Amino acid sequence: MPSEDDLDCMYDSTWDSLSEEDDSPDDEDQCAATDRPQKYFWNYGRFGFGSQSSRNLRAAKDMQIYRHGYPNLQENEENANKEMCNLLFYQNAFPSEPDGVTIEEFHSEWKTNYRKLERIHSYIQWLFPLREPGMNYRAYELTQKEMKAFQQSEEAKQRLVKSYKLMLGFYGIELVDEGTGEVRRANNWEERYSNLNRNSHNNLRISRILKCLGELGFEHYQAPLVKFFLTETLVNKELGSVKHSALDYFLFSIRDKKKRRELIEYAYHHYESKEQFVWCPRKIQKRFKRRNTPGEKRKEKGGGGGLSTCEVNQCEAV
Repeated sequence: MPSEDDLDCMYDSTWDSLSEEDDSPDDEDQCAATDRPQKYFWNYGRFGFGSQSSRNLRAAKDMQIYRHGYPNLQENEENANKEMCNLLFYQNAFPSEPDGVTIEEFHSEWKTNYRKLERIHSYIQWLFPLREPGMNYRAYELTQKEMKAFQQSEEAKQRLVKSYKLMLGFYGIELVDEGTGEVRRANNWEERYSNLNRNSHNNLRISRILKCLGELGFEHYQAPLVKFFLTETLVNKELGSVKHSALDYFLFSIRDKKKRRELIEYAYHHYESKEQFVWCPRKIQKRFKRRNTPGEKRKEKGGGGGLSTCEVNQCEAV
């Protein structure tokens, strides 16, 4: 039987009754492959198929596969046993391909060369490698073995933070706290926002950056950056070209389910047309509506305008 909730998505178990802290792949992987009742995608009739008021099913599926560690990915044993080129790149022992640039050269020579960062596309897979392919066929996909080794290398992790700060600067953002991941507008934000609005392929780059942070030991950086983009797009009305990527992709890169829930609620309260908000089920939106103090007063209770532990448990019980 189809779900009674037309916004209940088969590729999103954010509100399922799972562990509050852990998004378990065993429970959420592709619904069609399990014996539990399958959720159905929502009814398009209300707003029309393909309208901006429809959630992006492809995005929902892509982000779920990422959050749960690519459950159907079978690593090629030959590739897994090769030299770990992404780690070697971050240890300054292997240049990127096809550009032939080492990580130290990249950090020193490309840092504020925004024209180059915009025009060249082959570097992003080297700076932020994933277990999925990108546009550069000469880049190497991460393996689980390499991810573990990377997370144990302080040298590699320090350079990854440098790469993150470099790309944030390209987008008009600066990292305020390397411990928490807090970010804010940089002094050149107006110029860089203009570029971001003009060149939407950067949305794909940001999605890759967020995924990579989760893979290589910086999962705690995800939520601060996502909230920053939600604030800029929904509250400050900047970055119009980023808005739907922030909701479809960035938001659902967050592996910490509690933080993801908090930011979905934050997005809901700041979304102008509540009836067109499609990023959580209607039963959850009804709970959001019953809250009496949206906005700044909410932060005093929940931290970042999110759900308290008690409220999360209530949602899971629905």
